[in-house]
Amino acid sequence: MNWLRSCFCRATLVCAALTACGSLSATKPAAPVYDVRSAVVLSGPNMPAEVLSGINDRVNAAINATVRDTVLPRVVLTIRVVSVQKGLGFQKDRNVAKISIDAASVEDGSVIAVSAFDVTSIAADPKLADEILAEDAAARIRSVFSLSGRGAK
Repeated sequence: MNWLRSCFCRATLVCAALTACGSLSATKPAAPVYDVRSAVVLSGPNMPAEVLSGINDRVNAAINATVRDTVLPRVVLTIRVVSVQKGLGFQKDRNVAKISIDAASVEDGSVIAVSAFDVTSIAADPKLADEILAEDAAARIRSVFSLSGRGAK
């Protein structure tokens, strides 16, 4: 009986190891890449102007710095800052922005990609909270749309 239990445990361990190795070798399909031509940042009322202009300036600077060697679908980005919450957390240093992005085709205006995410930043100085949140949001947008460069402010 011990021999049977020992063989069963070994077989289970080998199967678990093979399953783990199989998931490591699986490749994810590459995300689509677009030739972003311009971006506009929109929001509702009572949104900090420094966050909106900071995101706009940084993303458009990154768009201008990006050079594509291949022909890709050309898009324009509509970036919506849905909400901004400041002073969260125990130390009141956490800030969160909800961002929604539509990528519309330059040729026919149809939306061909949509992205939505939250950006969380930490700023010990409340005076710098908007600036840091704008940089973190712009960095996430640069990453999602494979834009190079950092926007100078």
